[in-house]
Amino acid sequence: MADKLRLRIVTREGVKLDDECDMVVARCSTGDMGVLPRHAECSAVLDYGALRVINDGTERKIAVFAGVMQIKDDVVTILTNEAQFPEDIDRARADADLDYFSLRVQEEEDDVELQKHQAKIRRTLVRIEVSSYPLINPSDKAGGA
Repeated sequence: MADKLRLRIVTREGVKLDDECDMVVARCSTGDMGVLPRHAECSAVLDYGALRVINDGTERKIAVFAGVMQIKDDVVTILTNEAQFPEDIDRARADADLDYFSLRVQEEEDDVELQKHQAKIRRTLVRIEVSSYPLINPSDKAGGA
């Protein structure tokens, strides 16, 4: 059997995901970081982004909104306040949020409020990106064609 990583995503509600995969690509504060088995131990600060999880040739995306990633002994642990699977995202609401916050950015004069709206736009764009990629369950692949 090929080498695998264990991916654990932990939010304030508890363990959101605990599964094996071949590769993880995370959006870090310094850019994207790919992790393969036998990766050196390290930690990274996560930015808003689509976490890419590759396993057996299938890629799935999970929205992650900042946090910390730790890599140790082929275990990738992501600590974040919020992570969303594609099926958790209401695409119509995300589209409406994007329209609303884009309009607010154009009208805002206060710098602090402008930055808050820009951050909400970034979060919304991640949600829209991830909602376009369904989460593939390993059991779906077993009986598939």
